Amino acid sequence: MMIISSMLLVFVTVLFMLLLIRQFRKCGSSPDHHHQKLPPGPARLPIIGHLHLINDLPHRTFQKLSAQHGSLMYLQLGCIPTLVVSSSDMARDIFKNHDLVFSGRPVLYAAKRLTYNCSTLSFAPYGDYWRQMRKIVMLELLSSRRVRGFQAIRSRELKVFLDSIAVTSANSSSVNLSEMTLLLSNKIVSKIAFGKKMHEDDDKNIGKFHEMLRETQELLGGFCVADFFPWLGWINKFNGLDRRIQKNLRELDDFFNTVINEHRDSSSYNNKHEEQEEDEDLVDVLVRLQKDLNQPISITDGQIKGVLMDIFVAGTDTSSATLVWIMAELIRNPDSMKKAQEEVRKVAKRKQMVEEEDLGSLKYLKSVVKETLRLHPPAPLLVPRETRDVCRIKGFEIPAKTRVFVNAKSIGTEAKEWQNPEEFKPERFPKSSVDCGYGGQFEMLPFGAGRRGCPGINFAMPMVELALANLLHLFDWKLPSGMKSEELDMEEAFGITMHKKSHLCVIPCPPY
Repeated sequence: MMIISSMLLVFVTVLFMLLLIRQFRKCGSSPDHHHQKLPPGPARLPIIGHLHLINDLPHRTFQKLSAQHGSLMYLQLGCIPTLVVSSSDMARDIFKNHDLVFSGRPVLYAAKRLTYNCSTLSFAPYGDYWRQMRKIVMLELLSSRRVRGFQAIRSRELKVFLDSIAVTSANSSSVNLSEMTLLLSNKIVSKIAFGKKMHEDDDKNIGKFHEMLRETQELLGGFCVADFFPWLGWINKFNGLDRRIQKNLRELDDFFNTVINEHRDSSSYNNKHEEQEEDEDLVDVLVRLQKDLNQPISITDGQIKGVLMDIFVAGTDTSSATLVWIMAELIRNPDSMKKAQEEVRKVAKRKQMVEEEDLGSLKYLKSVVKETLRLHPPAPLLVPRETRDVCRIKGFEIPAKTRVFVNAKSIGTEAKEWQNPEEFKPERFPKSSVDCGYGGQFEMLPFGAGRRGCPGINFAMPMVELALANLLHLFDWKLPSGMKSEELDMEEAFGITMHKKSHLCVIPCPPY
């Protein structure tokens, strides 16, 4: 009996190894690619391709490799054919002439589960669902009218934020702007999304939700072997990844279910008339549309959760990271800080707070924001794309199902387009027509471009600009312990959003 068991074990082991070798060979060389004129790229290793070249900051790795191999570079990341786009010229060609082909999304292991089977706009495959949901989001959730309607929430939460800093200022203590700006953006988006159902005494719930989202973002931005060798997904049952995903999804599900059911059952929703729609929060809108039989698509609870995930993941982390990078750059560049503060204080005079109607007059402050987005795009590789068909770019053939990374960091610091590209110089923008990729401009793409460009720009920018204007208006800023501005650590952290690696701890001082 023992001999039979041993022979069976040997047989199963040999069979498994043979299947493994077969799969690795499939990944290592695709016969279809031998006859294609692929874009240039570095030499690759068997089986893993170019995976060994990628470190914790892939946008930096891609930038260095592209400097050697060209701004349209082909890599083989495990089983996945990959294209890296690193120049404005290549981006312009792709988004103007081949945008439809490049509008697919790869199905990533963690993202598929955490976005409710790719129900978010960011990760949904290109097709009818994505088109209809994007239309709903743009018209119903992120329209200019709707965003203006959130002004009271932004002002109220910002005042709490500034009052907290003022207490610290009176004690001459330092504040952790990295943590505080993340909490600010999370609270603003929570109140906008959940409205009156998220009462003032529910800050504890917002904190718990914030911790769930932090885990979600770690899972979405982390390395997963199944994203490069899809047939190795079973490994995640043993390395703990599946367990983390399931736990995170269960917690998010419980939270979203509670919120959706409260909105669905509330008397304020059931008695809501058309003229009251301006008072709706985002969940109100989605629940109303779910019940509207005239909608072109039937909206499920899972899809409502997917849209909410998109708003939180894209709207909180990126806004707070951008604010931190702006303040860090201004502290490192005292002349720019002084110029921005003088402008804000001249426009706001001695108001208690800068108001949203003042933002249009703050031209230099807007240049500061643009310059920071150029140097520190929130998602330096944007959200990965996938080609939906074979296509030719600059004489090279790009296979279908190729994963595409657009390196916004490289494009924003391209020497051909920007003088002294690594220098922080907001003054360059009044002389430049570049405006973050709007109007067919591709010299900087912090929000992407084309059909899959970020739809939430008008949602995020008022929050960033208003918070920044008030931080500059109400406080002067210095580094703790006599640290010099040039000593400030500007190292980047690994993740789906490009954060400053070390927290920005600074001392606010009363200016008058």
